[in-house]
Amino acid sequence: MLEVSAALKQGQITPTELCQKCLSLIKKTKFLHAYITVSEEVALKQAEESEKRYKHEQSLGDLDGIPIAVKDNFSTSGIETTCASNMLKGYVPPYNARVVSKLLDQGALLIGKTNLDEFAIGSGRTDGVFGPRKQNPHNWLITGGSSGGSAAAMSALGSATGGSTRNPAAHCRLASSKPSYGLVSHHGLILLVNLMDVPGILTRCVDDAAIVTLLNHLFGLADVSKLCIEIPKEYLVPELLSEVQSFWSKAADLFESEGAKVIEVSIPHTSYSIVCYHVSCTSGVALNMARLDGLQCSHRCDTDVSTQSMYASTRQEAFNDVVRGRILSGNFFLLKENWENYFIKAQKSATSHLDVFLTPTILSEAVPYLEFIKVDNRTRSSQNDIFTQAVNMAGLPAVSIPAALSNQGLPVGLRFFEHAFCDQQLLTVAKWFEKQVQFPVIQLQEFMDDCSSMITHSTKLAFNTLKRPKKF
Repeated sequence: MLEVSAALKQGQITPTELCQKCLSLIKKTKFLHAYITVSEEVALKQAEESEKRYKHEQSLGDLDGIPIAVKDNFSTSGIETTCASNMLKGYVPPYNARVVSKLLDQGALLIGKTNLDEFAIGSGRTDGVFGPRKQNPHNWLITGGSSGGSAAAMSALGSATGGSTRNPAAHCRLASSKPSYGLVSHHGLILLVNLMDVPGILTRCVDDAAIVTLLNHLFGLADVSKLCIEIPKEYLVPELLSEVQSFWSKAADLFESEGAKVIEVSIPHTSYSIVCYHVSCTSGVALNMARLDGLQCSHRCDTDVSTQSMYASTRQEAFNDVVRGRILSGNFFLLKENWENYFIKAQKSATSHLDVFLTPTILSEAVPYLEFIKVDNRTRSSQNDIFTQAVNMAGLPAVSIPAALSNQGLPVGLRFFEHAFCDQQLLTVAKWFEKQVQFPVIQLQEFMDDCSSMITHSTKLAFNTLKRPKKF
């Protein structure tokens, strides 16, 4: 992003030319089904305005003229917002989400809305009504979810409830920043869980993530010799792929060799966090989905026997099995008699004091689609969010970085997190690690050249040509 911004400022490329190249790439990679809506006219008009600013040397900053995609659960004025659900097909918001407005105020170009699991419930981007991919799914890998469309788009805004930006980033060779709760407004994000949902970003590198998260780029690297890197022993679970465990250990050794203090610590309530998360998540889903009743801006069935029948039929028609299951579970947990059994116990699982934690992002590399769907959505989400959801409940910042390639030639991510509102320091730590590992950054031209082979072969081919990172 910084390189492109510099090229725009130097006149090597115009915002309109850049926008057209990105639109061409979107059409060329349509088989990935990354986008639900491509806002071509809007983006080109914004590019023209950006071009005028550059001609008059009135650039709005590093994002001016940079195309960016937005997950389709953020409200966008005049552009359909569906949450990948039949319930909201045809809904066009009258306003922009706050974070979208901030990006547009910086001159960013809104190029489209990206695909997701329906209402952001899932970990594979396999359960939205627009589908995971249009072509035969027998030989491709999941992008991860629920922000899998944003990951496939490579530079996009996503939303994170438990691991919805970091998990796809780990699968797709991207950096992802999940900011502290409250640092970036979630106004205009169609919320899944009010007290956990935050906007997140998926980009090619840490600097790009910082530009979008902090609306500023990082000027330096962390002084690693002053860091205490904490390794939670509870994260060494039996399901963790041995390769990922090895990369995690090597990353800790890398910090230690540069003077950081690396210690093993215990977070005793870790094993309960995924259960607490499930209770909070399903309860939030039940509350937020209650407003989608067919009376206002959502789908409505043809049943007119009674208001109650209309409610029931509308929700039966418009919500998929996954969403309906979460609603049922959430309403059970919200029963008055369950207050003591669930919510009081959940409040006791507070996060302990921490410095900078280093953990895996997800249990393994991306798996084939047909293998992924053998397990139900709830179980997959519990497996894939086991490392990530605790920081959402605690409101902490986290960053996932591509660190290594597995024996299958697929990217593996590692993750850092620390105190709330220490986002800038955390990003400098992630940037230092990124510089040491030197994991190859996606080059868009190479990606375009590989598209023809990706259409007819496994998505794995996109990664097989990568050189292994120097430190691993």
